[in-house]
Amino acid sequence: MIETLNSFSRGTAIEHLDIAFTEIGDDYLKAEMPVNHKTIQPAGILHGGASVLLAETLGSVASSLCLDDINQGIPVGVEINANHIKSARPGEVVYGIVTPIHIGRKTHVWDIKIYNQKEQLVCISRLTTMIVAMG
Repeated sequence: MIETLNSFSRGTAIEHLDIAFTEIGDDYLKAEMPVNHKTIQPAGILHGGASVLLAETLGSVASSLCLDDINQGIPVGVEINANHIKSARPGEVVYGIVTPIHIGRKTHVWDIKIYNQKEQLVCISRLTTMIVAMG
């Protein structure tokens, strides 16, 4: 399953930022992202937007995994917030873990926490996705 998730990322912003899914459980999904020239801001620390991209990626993919039928629709982010708690520097790898808060028929709400390699909280985010009809 992890290989399949990573293969869907080819040619996207997910691949560009080197985000890789690493673990899937009954109620969580985990992915990592290197802190490097692709993900830092001019001050030389992890860009908050890169953290948000990691968070929305995790929540959106987790939403798609919750759908009973692939033809039910696709999850799209409709609201996201993020609190940046701690900085991360080039050479580090951050990882995010997404867990559900609410899984409804048309909306899902996700809690995403991003940590550094010392397991210190770097960012906390909440994402709401909506399941929209394809086509």
